[in-house]
Amino acid sequence: MPTITDIGTLIVSTPGTCGGRPRIAGTRISIAQIAVWHKQAMSAEEIIEEIPYLTLAQVYAAFSYYHANRDEIETDLAAEAAEYQRLEAEYTMGKQDYP
Repeated sequence: MPTITDIGTLIVSTPGTCGGRPRIAGTRISIAQIAVWHKQAMSAEEIIEEIPYLTLAQVYAAFSYYHANRDEIETDLAAEAAEYQRLEAEYTMGKQDYP
């Protein structure tokens, strides 16, 4: 008899790990990272080529979590992009101070 996986156990959020953001259980791969690849039209199979220790079930669970919680994930992604732009501008300004 095959082992049954409770899909509710595939995604976790733990304070202190990945900033408390949802991630694939047992990894530090955030749902946001999977969402970025998904939005870049990567298939589940292509994602597991990038991260071979993931299973198809984990990637599809991440897709499902993203679609069920799109607003939350998109808000996190927008905040990360804004922080990146802020840091890049700060770095660029700092380089101008030094010849």
